[in-house]
Amino acid sequence: MPRRIIGVVKNYDWGDTTSIAAALGMTPSNAPIAEYWWGTHPQGASRIDATGEINLSDEIGSMTVLVKLLACNQPLSLQTHPTIHQAVTGFAKEESMGIARDASTRMYRDESDKPEMLIALTPFEALCGFTDVDSAVERLRTMNWHDEADILEQNGMQGYLSWAFEQHDSPSMSDAPTWLKTIAALHPTDCGLRVAPLLHHVTLKPGEAICLPAGNLHAYLHGFGLEIMKSSDNVIRAGFTNKHIDIAELLRIVDVTPLAHPVVSPSHVDGHDVYPSPSPAFSVSRATSGSLTLSASNNHRIVVIINAGNTEAFVVAAGESASFTSDGSMWIISQN
Repeated sequence: MPRRIIGVVKNYDWGDTTSIAAALGMTPSNAPIAEYWWGTHPQGASRIDATGEINLSDEIGSMTVLVKLLACNQPLSLQTHPTIHQAVTGFAKEESMGIARDASTRMYRDESDKPEMLIALTPFEALCGFTDVDSAVERLRTMNWHDEADILEQNGMQGYLSWAFEQHDSPSMSDAPTWLKTIAALHPTDCGLRVAPLLHHVTLKPGEAICLPAGNLHAYLHGFGLEIMKSSDNVIRAGFTNKHIDIAELLRIVDVTPLAHPVVSPSHVDGHDVYPSPSPAFSVSRATSGSLTLSASNNHRIVVIINAGNTEAFVVAAGESASFTSDGSMWIISQN
């Protein structure tokens, strides 16, 4: 039978005091709540709503998928994630160097890739994937960044990135878009400011999503959403943060291939909205009616039911069937 999951609150300074609290029916928090985790990740292991302290992992083992509510009130870091091969080799390298797995300078904390999907629950603003060179040059010229535009035209994306991350002065924000001025106000000397205009700037409508496979350079800027990912903590950061940055490693693994479709929408299949996943490791869908019936499957599933003031998550273990009814949105995340 499905069991209710008690998640884990994460207080990071880029969160807000109301979005997640309101979704969970809590009073507003004194400290910003940035994330609420459902899964078995060791840094935020969920429990089962039952008598006593029962960990979710004690019931179904370790899950390879992690589900979060995410409330972004300030821009997050400019970052990317590795492929499985890159994660394995990066993990082995940092192990051989004796870097503690919880060290602030550690980038590869496990041997997994970390594909992600962010589904907007409110309008959600983000940077996601590179545009093509011509579009990026045009944007730079509209900002009167003509030196940057020339360098991009002459050297391409990879060459431009190498140059941009070596600069120590701050570009003019006089003709920059508002979203970039907001980031610059928080990080006025950040080298990533010259890189951000090369990315797609998107504002998702509720129900739209961005998919973040390995190598996708991205940054969340503002909004409230549902995030689904492989249960990994491998992050390589390039800017907009006080955390550890490793430009050389980022340049080694980042994918500068233009992203043709940064925003994705679901397809309607048999009463479900089915989202294109960035990875075969998990699938995501949403029930389109007030009832949901799940037949027995070989995969563990997490069902997130989002109601105003009463958001809950349930685990449906492999081999189990389940039925739910709700006036809210019912999301089905399958660990494949």
